[in-house]
Formats: sequence, C-alpha cells, structure tokens
Amino acid sequence: MTFALVAALTLSGTAMAAKKKVAGKLRHVVSLKFKEGTKPEDIRKVVEAFAALKTKIPQVDKFEWGQNVSPEKHDRGHTHVFILTFRSEKDRDEYIVHADHKAFGALLGPLMAEVFVVDFWVHD
Repeated sequence: MTFALVAALTLSGTAMAAKKKVAGKLRHVVSLKFKEGTKPEDIRKVVEAFAALKTKIPQVDKFEWGQNVSPEKHDRGHTHVFILTFRSEKDRDEYIVHADHKAFGALLGPLMAEVFVVDFWVHD
C-alpha cells in the first residue's frame, strides 16, 4: 500500500469519526470586519439582530458575542466575534438555512467587508 493511500484512508477515517460525534457542544464562530465608514448605530443594529436569532431559531442553544480587545494586532480589521453553540451538526445545518438567518444575512451583507467562520466540537 502506498503512503498516499494510507494517508488518504487515515484522513477519511478521521473525518468519518468526527461526523459520528453526537454528544457535546458544536461551536459556530463568526468574526466580522465591517466596511470602512459603517456607522456605530448600524453595527448596533447588526449585533441586536444577530442576538435576536437565539429567540427566533430554536436550534441555537447559546449565543455570545464581543468586540476585539486583543493587543496582538492580528485581527486583520475584524472587530466583532459571535459564538453560537449547537447540540448537533443537524441543528447547525438547520440554523444555516433558516429563514430568519437568511434575513439577518440580508441586513448584514451591505455593511460587511469580510467574514471568517469556523465550526468546531468543544473538547473538555
């Protein structure tokens, strides 16, 4: 068996094992960079609308947010971070296509310069 085949099978097995995970917390992290000149009141509306998704979409288990305060200067202009917690990938997937999430995207889109999204299973 070649090294490439062994590596592919190992990675495939790891991915399959990750997909089988059913217990724990799935975090959905969204980091935003707003367009230059975005008004503070428009940013406030985005934050309020994002927070309101917790009450509109039952799949969201927990919602947290904050503004960047890191002194390291590696933020690349991202100022706001939002963390949503889900109980399963199915819940996260239903959130992504939910009509209220889509409506939020329509509000955010014209103000957003860049977004970075990462999902991960919490390891205690």
